[in-house]
Amino acid sequence: MARLSNRILLTLLVGLLFWVPQALQAQNFDASTLQRAMRNGQSGALYGTNPYEQTDEDGEGEPQDTTKQERKIRKPLESYFFSDSIRALNNFMWHVKRNYNRVEIMPLDTTLTDYRIDYPFYREDVGDIAQGALGQTSLPLNYFRRPEFFDFSFASPYYAYTYNMENVGFYNTKKPIIRMSYEESGQKRFREENFHIMHAQNISPTTGFNIDYKARGTKGQYIWSRTKNHNLAVAVNHTGKRYSIHAAYYNNYIDQQENGGVVGKWALADTTFDMPSGVPMRLADAQAKNVYRNNAFFVTQSYGIPLQRMTESDFSMAGLSSVYIGHSFEYSSWSKIYTDINAPYTNERDHRNENGEFVSAEYNYYKNWFINPTQTRDSIYERNISNRIFVQAQPWDRDGVVGTLDAGIGVDLHTYSQFELKDYLTGKYEKVNEMSYFFYGSVNGKIKKYVDWGGEATFYPSGYRGGDLTIGAHLALTGYLRGHPLILEGRFNLERRSPNFWQENLYSNHFIWNTPLNKETETRLEVKFSVPDFAFEAGAWQGVLTDKIYYGSDANVAQASGTVSLTSVYARKDFRLGGLHLDNRVLLQWSTDQEVVPVPLLSAYLSYYYEFWVVRDVLRLQIGLDGRYNTRYYAPGYNPALSVYYNQRELEVGNYPYLDAFVMGKWKRMRIFLKYQHVNKGLFGNGEYFSAANYPLNPGMFKIGISWGFYD
Repeated sequence: MARLSNRILLTLLVGLLFWVPQALQAQNFDASTLQRAMRNGQSGALYGTNPYEQTDEDGEGEPQDTTKQERKIRKPLESYFFSDSIRALNNFMWHVKRNYNRVEIMPLDTTLTDYRIDYPFYREDVGDIAQGALGQTSLPLNYFRRPEFFDFSFASPYYAYTYNMENVGFYNTKKPIIRMSYEESGQKRFREENFHIMHAQNISPTTGFNIDYKARGTKGQYIWSRTKNHNLAVAVNHTGKRYSIHAAYYNNYIDQQENGGVVGKWALADTTFDMPSGVPMRLADAQAKNVYRNNAFFVTQSYGIPLQRMTESDFSMAGLSSVYIGHSFEYSSWSKIYTDINAPYTNERDHRNENGEFVSAEYNYYKNWFINPTQTRDSIYERNISNRIFVQAQPWDRDGVVGTLDAGIGVDLHTYSQFELKDYLTGKYEKVNEMSYFFYGSVNGKIKKYVDWGGEATFYPSGYRGGDLTIGAHLALTGYLRGHPLILEGRFNLERRSPNFWQENLYSNHFIWNTPLNKETETRLEVKFSVPDFAFEAGAWQGVLTDKIYYGSDANVAQASGTVSLTSVYARKDFRLGGLHLDNRVLLQWSTDQEVVPVPLLSAYLSYYYEFWVVRDVLRLQIGLDGRYNTRYYAPGYNPALSVYYNQRELEVGNYPYLDAFVMGKWKRMRIFLKYQHVNKGLFGNGEYFSAANYPLNPGMFKIGISWGFYD
């Protein structure tokens, strides 16, 4: 990987030296296409497209070459999935919905917005509780953003990295696209590397394919923290006038060494080591690691039957009464292997004696060794095969007052396998097979551009998850003040859900349980107000949780008796004073039971930077600081054997500002950033730079990143 990355970096730098002198003379800027892009709002930023960046719908900003003859398009893109404004874009991307005959349009990331943030879990909201390095686990600070119903719960801490059916990208491109990015940091033996390459191409206006590959990880600033994270997605789509199909294969591979965190916070706050690798950890041997493998593919297709006679003036079926019949199939298999050896660690400052002197003590990270007293090899496997048949009725117009009515039935076949003592005798693992079937439906509609409403429900009548129920509704009201949209949204959700298989059944070297649990019930209410043109949004969540399942202070599964109430308030406002940007995100949270749902009272992400032209319409720069902070609380710990965040009650962390200084720029199709991560290390703060309990964030290090797009 290191040799490959060096070659990639050398190629980019050579290309940069060749290309920059030409770019500095180009000085071309297409204002009309920029305005169109701003109206379409495809950047995904709160402000929409940055008016200082030269981006059109495909992120190019280059004038069309009128000397070239355009190839005649024999058949245009007529899919009912896409509006006229989306079809007009040169390139766009979308995700498919698992249950319904719908897609979600996503922004193409070609602007400077957030490019410097190389850890994906830091890009949303106020960020995550993190193990520390690129490719490692995380958990959103905002309780209401935490992943639910993750297919393989042991892999949910890697949610920000892994592919699944609903985040695989599909593209429609008028020109073939190749995008490549590479970021690295630190000395060679501690290096973090982040490589991403994507190719997307349309065979016809309605048919295309794309390949995405990401390789991310670290060799480890701290001892025994090497991580490899590889993710591949290969996708094909056809979105015709009546028939549509989306198919993809994806693979997730994770290999992470586990060090168990520091032996005590004194190792960071009260001691200075020559290198971070000298900080003592609790799993003091390279044998402790987790390896995850996931292979999956899916295909979802639908066929539309118009209920009115189509004419040549009907560009698509979106404006006609229609019925769509569809089928969705998904196969996904996950495996996890955890290994370690029984090696004690020493805490040199465990406590003080009667003379005030430090006394050392020796501990074992795990208290129990049920299967083998000297070493561990826990193997867990899960497979899910899902089939869904659905019907979607479009009574009048797809964007009408009653736009679509959906109904479907699904069957999930689950297979679970884990090593147990009896497998010594049989020589093979026994498998547990479960089946669950369900009905679901929804209704959605719009009233012009002012009202967007909908409701949905899913019910499992019997079987493995019999009695599970989900009911949801949403309403969005849009008004306009001097042409600026004001959006008020509300969402309601009620879920009654069964515990997953592993919460009730686990047999491993360090943890064993076989305990039936009650269903959880959770009611959520969300209200959000936003003014996109003025970079403002504010929202509030209220949740009531009954019989909440969690992992207790000893990392064993537990269930609360009674009700826990949780309240979150979020606000974001980005100020601009000329070229000065002051971007602010703040989250307040209250939990009525911190032992069941621990959350910090205040979490914040602040980004202050100055943006300016170096060469007008050619080179744009940003120089500034990013800062993250949360108040002190009993942050969750992370257990490597279980791959879960648990509610420890021994160590409070927080009250530490974590700052990054950066310079970021864009030359035409290329973006580049230079960043010093954790620039305040040793300068101010309490020295306890933890996010998860006992897991220190990375110390100060320099990073560089380059992203380049190639078209045609």
